Amino acid sequence: MLTPLGWGTMAVSLALYAAGFLLGYPELAVLATGGALALASAFLWTAPKASLEVSREVTPLKVPRGDAAVAVLHVRNTGRWALSGLRARDRFGETEQSVDVPRLPRRSSRTVTYPLPTGRRGEIPVGPLLLVRADLLGLTRRVREYGEPATLLVRPRTADLAVLPSGRAHHLDGPTSDSAPAGTATFHTLREYVVGDDLRHVHWRSSARTGTLMVRQLVDASLPTTTVALDTRAGAYGSEDRFELAVDVAASVAVAAARAGFPVRVLSGEGVLLEGAGGRGDAEAVLDRLATVTAGERGAAEAVRLARGGGALVMVTGDARDTASASADRRRFDRVVCLNAGSAGAVPAAPGVTVLDVPDLDALPAAWRGAAR
Repeated sequence: MLTPLGWGTMAVSLALYAAGFLLGYPELAVLATGGALALASAFLWTAPKASLEVSREVTPLKVPRGDAAVAVLHVRNTGRWALSGLRARDRFGETEQSVDVPRLPRRSSRTVTYPLPTGRRGEIPVGPLLLVRADLLGLTRRVREYGEPATLLVRPRTADLAVLPSGRAHHLDGPTSDSAPAGTATFHTLREYVVGDDLRHVHWRSSARTGTLMVRQLVDASLPTTTVALDTRAGAYGSEDRFELAVDVAASVAVAAARAGFPVRVLSGEGVLLEGAGGRGDAEAVLDRLATVTAGERGAAEAVRLARGGGALVMVTGDARDTASASADRRRFDRVVCLNAGSAGAVPAAPGVTVLDVPDLDALPAAWRGAAR
């Protein structure tokens, strides 16, 4: 296809030829002929279909906000002629990356690496990858699409935290939820047998009565749940940076509990984002879920009200006035902590609630250690 410069060259050449013919100036016709020859040469340069093998990989596919992520482009010339003038264009969300590909001798390959912007959290589509071959004068170009689109998941940043001490055993016979972590000490309920269950836990009397093989479900009642409630009201923060800080703070608290093997629950204005028994898999799931959280009009107060009590409640907000509402949940949880993301002023105290001001993510570990003590 013709580039804007190519269309301009064609228009000027036609105008010069017409002027030379009408006015009787052969010099103008000579200039028009030069433009036509340049266009013909450009078409001959880019018209042949290049024989290429092209692939692009994004590494890593999941990255914390602000960390490095790169796209690695592999181009191999399988044709009999050398190729030059290649340029790769790759879309990243609403932006476009452009990079020159070095000259490719026949039967050779090149690898080009270019950075991807990771300043914004979320699922970022990468692609399609376009390979553009242009002539030396930039009059014509040939564009071909290669490879499959990819998705880069930009996740929240986290700080290393310890698990917040909390907990009184409210139920001598164990917790009252089926989501409690499996254990070997405390009887919780009877359920139907599934493949893989220990046959020593079969409850034969109930099995005989119901006609279905029933097993005893044993749970570990000693692990308190950490409930992290993220306020997603846009009006509670006032700026996008403060909301991003709140997401980072919530991710740090939830990941710390999950990596330590404690049950964790993450709430937002949309309800329950995740509820797990803890472990590395849940820590990764927390980061994946919080990667796509967006600000809206609803806070997390309703989700907290509907959530099961017990353990520690950590409320993350940008509105210091929310500390008063946190004290209303003190009766249902063993410990309540309110983290005010980006708050620089005085934070009002609330009865029975530990209130912490977190101006930035670097200040979170020190404030968190003080709360743990």
